[in-house]
Amino acid sequence: MKFFIDTADVDAIAELNDLGMVDGVTTNPSLIMKSGRNIKEVTKEICDMVDGPVSAETVALDADGMIAEGRELAKIADNIAVKVPLTWAGLKACKTLTDEGRMVNVTLCFSPTQALLAAKAGATFISPFLGRLDDLSLNGMDLIAEIRTIYDNYAFETQILAASIRSVNHMKEAALIGADVATAPPGVIKAMVHHALTDKGLEGFLKDWASTGQTIL
Repeated sequence: MKFFIDTADVDAIAELNDLGMVDGVTTNPSLIMKSGRNIKEVTKEICDMVDGPVSAETVALDADGMIAEGRELAKIADNIAVKVPLTWAGLKACKTLTDEGRMVNVTLCFSPTQALLAAKAGATFISPFLGRLDDLSLNGMDLIAEIRTIYDNYAFETQILAASIRSVNHMKEAALIGADVATAPPGVIKAMVHHALTDKGLEGFLKDWASTGQTIL
């Protein structure tokens, strides 16, 4: 499963990128606002840093506006994936931009039938939002599983990009189900390394090593 980092914080991206943990980046208007930086400036910096797709989101509500914004965002770098919402206007923009050879990430997906439409429109990525479904006492992983089945049934090439990930368990379940990509905040990615037994085992090893009075260097 590919790891995308869901942030516009270039320092956080750089830290994980140096470890080989970054296959791409997703941003949205809220993350750009949080960064406090100009969208084109920060997006260009991210694109220069990572080799994989960097999602940059349109904000127009009509198809023509999304297409125009998408073309402008795509000028930032060759690895831009234009992000559009899962609306009829967004699907129209997806089809046009995809036909022009651009990567398109269709976002705010909450049903398998929406995902089917996005695949038919040629989306590069479909972004089902797990955490927001969980907030409604629904199981977001059921959506990932249903999309996986539909896409496999018909050999759609659209990649399932599990989004709105909030926990290590989300990452594990998305990988088990077969999501192509998971996009998560840096903190979730870093939390994946922790386990109480790892900490306990390391503590025991160090205690025993100290008792030998030896050094390696």
